[in-house]
Amino acid sequence: MRNMDITTLRSFVAVAEMGGVTRAATQLNLTQSAVSMQLKRLEELLGVALFDRSARRIALTRNGEQLLSYAKRMVQLNDEAMMRLTDQAFEGEVILGAPHDIVYPTIPQVLKTFNAAFPRVKVTLRSSSTAKLHDALERGEVDLILTTESTPRPGGETLTSVPLRWVTARGGQCWRTRPLRLAFCKFCAFRPIAMAALDQAGIEWEMTVESDDDRSIEALISADLSVGALLEDSIPPHQEAVPHGSGLPDLGAQQINLYAPGADGAGLVDELRKVLRTAFAGKPADMRLTA
Repeated sequence: MRNMDITTLRSFVAVAEMGGVTRAATQLNLTQSAVSMQLKRLEELLGVALFDRSARRIALTRNGEQLLSYAKRMVQLNDEAMMRLTDQAFEGEVILGAPHDIVYPTIPQVLKTFNAAFPRVKVTLRSSSTAKLHDALERGEVDLILTTESTPRPGGETLTSVPLRWVTARGGQCWRTRPLRLAFCKFCAFRPIAMAALDQAGIEWEMTVESDDDRSIEALISADLSVGALLEDSIPPHQEAVPHGSGLPDLGAQQINLYAPGADGAGLVDELRKVLRTAFAGKPADMRLTA
């Protein structure tokens, strides 16, 4: 039985992804000759050519393309096993961003589950609007984010789709008044959706607050002084969804999307991504990755 060496496979993957031995060697902190020797040994072991060296830029042969898929999985499994079985797997920090309105009820269980598996990892939760979370991700201030959007941006993975509902105080009647009194944060992703739906339905409305404070919005709605909009499974106990057939327009559904550009298949970011996927798996999920 012949065995492929993980170090050699790691070099093979690096050369394939970087498009050349020089850049791969720099990434791996090896000499070019060492990487070239590993590739030669791998080709001799398999008895096939893995690279087409006739062009200026190194390219994979058909056999090389076939091996690449296996090599990536083998390297990732190796790294995952090493991470889980050594102390290094249980140290570090991961920063998760999520909009205020989807923190409950799922995120507390996610944090609890992750902490049980990685008790020495610090998970920092950052709550903000979807737009601000995207900006924070681009600046590298967070490792991964959850968002509420009608459609995912490139690189976004849709975990589930949830109905967006008008919300009022428990037993509230404010939703009957006209003009309809609205309470939304300035940067809330649901704000333009609600306003557009009302305009299309010909329902007069007025905004009762200009604030970035989610608590102020929650207080106005809970006091039956305004209505807002929340995902159906995120409505707090002191509020309720406006009944269907109320005359207010349907708001459709929103996708909960996940962005984790730093996930490499083996690190802590990827581990938290797996827990998030599992947590939302019980909901009607539309799992897809947008290229």
